[in-house]
Amino acid sequence: MNDRPKAKRERHHIKIWCSAEDKATIEAAAQASGLSASAYLRVLGLGHQPRPIIDIEQGRELVRVNGDLGRLGGLLKLWLTDDAKLEEMAPERMPVIIRGVLSKIEANQEELAGIIRKVLRSRQDFSG
Repeated sequence: MNDRPKAKRERHHIKIWCSAEDKATIEAAAQASGLSASAYLRVLGLGHQPRPIIDIEQGRELVRVNGDLGRLGGLLKLWLTDDAKLEEMAPERMPVIIRGVLSKIEANQEELAGIIRKVLRSRQDFSG
C-alpha cells in the first residue's frame, strides 16, 4: 500500500515533440506571459490566450502616473529649494499651494495603486 497522501487532483504528463527552434519560441512566449512552458501550453490547449505579464496598456498607465508623480515631486522640490521663486509668491498662499501639490501626489499614488491592483488581479485570474 502507498503511504503517500493523495494530491488534491491527479496530474498527468503529456509529452510533445518539437524542434529546438519551436521549443525556444514556446519557452520565450511562456516567460513573457509569466508562466512555465507547461502552464503556457496547458493554457493554450484549454483554449485560453496567455497575456504578457503586464498588459501593454496597463504598462503605459503606470509609466504615465509615475511621470506625473515625478513632475509633481520635482515641482515641490523646486518650490522648497528656490528661495527666489518663493519670494515671488505671496507667502500666505504657499501652504495652500503646497497642500494642493501634495494632494495631487496622493491622488496619483492612489491611481497607481489601483492600476497595480488591477494588474495583479488580472494575473491571478489568468494563472489560476
